[in-house]
Amino acid sequence: MNKKFHSVVLILALALMLMATGCSSVENSGSQENQKGDDRVTIKFMHLWPAGSSRQHNMLVSEIIEEYQNLNPHVRVVQEVLENEQYKNKLQISSASNDLPDIGMTWAGGFIEPYVKGNRFTSLNDILDGDLKAAFIPGTTEAYEVDGQTYALPLELNIVPLYYNKSIFAKYNLEVPRDYEEFKSVVKTLTDNNVAPIALGNRDRWTGSLWYMYLADRIGGPDVLTNAINRTGSFEDESLVKAAEEIQNLVNMNAFVRGFNGLSNDEGKAEFLNGNAAMYLMGSWELPNFTTDEEVSKEFRDSVGYFKFPVVEGGKGNVDSWVGGPGVGLFVAENSPVRDEAKKFVKFFVERWGQQAVTRVGVIPATTVDTSELDLPELYIDVLNDLREASNITLFADVQMKAATAETHLNMIQSLFGNQASPRDFAREHEEALAGEAK
Repeated sequence: MNKKFHSVVLILALALMLMATGCSSVENSGSQENQKGDDRVTIKFMHLWPAGSSRQHNMLVSEIIEEYQNLNPHVRVVQEVLENEQYKNKLQISSASNDLPDIGMTWAGGFIEPYVKGNRFTSLNDILDGDLKAAFIPGTTEAYEVDGQTYALPLELNIVPLYYNKSIFAKYNLEVPRDYEEFKSVVKTLTDNNVAPIALGNRDRWTGSLWYMYLADRIGGPDVLTNAINRTGSFEDESLVKAAEEIQNLVNMNAFVRGFNGLSNDEGKAEFLNGNAAMYLMGSWELPNFTTDEEVSKEFRDSVGYFKFPVVEGGKGNVDSWVGGPGVGLFVAENSPVRDEAKKFVKFFVERWGQQAVTRVGVIPATTVDTSELDLPELYIDVLNDLREASNITLFADVQMKAATAETHLNMIQSLFGNQASPRDFAREHEEALAGEAK
């Protein structure tokens, strides 16, 4: 009985103490520790790189956290790590209850907008201004902007080179094309010799969108497609109609592997990996397949190069403008009780991550990288150096769009490649979808 009495007294004392300090929740350890009257801070950090499936990512995250804690002994960073789909579900649930972690990961474009409109993510403009902004490759942080404010800082960047098989090019005395007319000449030479010029699996649809985006950029300039999507422009702009026409010109030249509209991306890629197709337009996430993946023959890996999508004579685009986009980025919760300290950690994290991500994880970061002292495969070095010279990066069209419009876009891409929709119909369907979105 005596033990029970003391237990009851302790419980009542604890309850009274919590009431006196106004604590209504014990879930946020950062809030508790700040209310102790000292300088200790706990930051909750939720990310999607588990030690099992993303071992190298996870190790680097933990090392950066440890370094920050050593430099800032008053800070403790607590990780919550989930697989991709679990992470997205948890993010939605936590947002709905306004109980987001202090720091988490998000995606750009249309994904971020509901969280910003719901006042769940805080602006990071204050830490981005100055030297940190200059460290990012142009076009990367802009992908996380809403109404002029940046709500996350990107950790990864993917761009889309045009890979080619050097052995096939050499066999037919082909050189890397300097412009779009030379590119079409390469296509014709290959088809004349019964070689498939381009590997494409367009059943997935976004793969074909990459071709349309580049042609839109090279013909109409870096803003024409984005302006059509954000409604300061139109899909019926003549340069966008012309880009659609060029897609069908390539189709009619037999530029793509046979049956491309019914092949998945993996099936299309296989045509490039097995040497049946000479070129393949795809993201830089494929670099390991062409450099370090020992399941791919060394002979093939040694034969892979890439070139920038060619310029179009008379077009407004330039060769240093890329299609691509950032991967995940770090946000800070608007209602975080340790918001200022969380912002400091985010700034530290993106700086440290950018310095080590390539060599440690094989990820191309969104910040510029000095390649002069890095021991990397040549393709990585070339891509990183080209990124330093990038004039623009246009975010993937379907990522820029809201879900319903993105579905229309992807369906129309497949219809365009299948010669089932005219370029004018392609433009009109986009305009109708975007008009409906605004209602």
